[in-house]
Amino acid sequence: MLDRITFITLGQTPRSDIIPEVANALSEHVDINELGALDGLSHDEIRKLYPEPDDKALVTRLRDGTQTVIGKRWLELRLQSLLDRMPAKSKQLSVLLCTGDFSSLSAPGLYIDAQHLVDHGVKALCYTAKSIGLVLPLRRQIDEHHCIVSPDQKLLHAVASPYLADDFTEAGRSLSDCDIIVMHCMGYTSSQRETVAASSGRPVLLSRKLVAAGLSQFL
Repeated sequence: MLDRITFITLGQTPRSDIIPEVANALSEHVDINELGALDGLSHDEIRKLYPEPDDKALVTRLRDGTQTVIGKRWLELRLQSLLDRMPAKSKQLSVLLCTGDFSSLSAPGLYIDAQHLVDHGVKALCYTAKSIGLVLPLRRQIDEHHCIVSPDQKLLHAVASPYLADDFTEAGRSLSDCDIIVMHCMGYTSSQRETVAASSGRPVLLSRKLVAAGLSQFL
């Protein structure tokens, strides 16, 4: 039985836009802690972390609610330094709340990478789908994503950031011919999912819901 979960996010804590919704699926007897990769950094320092053309881009949220884009190379080093601080105790769990590919990271104790939960969950749930729609925060991520699909499955994309006033109704409409839609970022909310589902008429998988369902099995 777990007694503590530490959520690690790419942005700045507290993540009032994610943690309460994920925590609703967990036991009230579990202590929840948050760490953010950008905690303690100024806006000027964060602006310098914008990805180079040959680096992958990840989008996240700052404490004031604004969006920022960070390069993956710097984030890998920062996240590993945070994970190295985690205790190697059987009743404590570390969870990286990002659907980006950080498969090179590790932790001393029990550790879950949200990307593995989401991508393998999508692979199982979408096994019979002929076409899958992906909603992504940034256009450049269309060429960088890593969603696991079969060679005979068609992928379609829509771009809408969870942190900006983007048009989720249009995103859903553009993917209405897909068998199923995946909102592939932990920042997407249940409200945004409902908008995409209503405008597309298709089943929509929300990353944070998949992760919360997986975590609930530990309790």
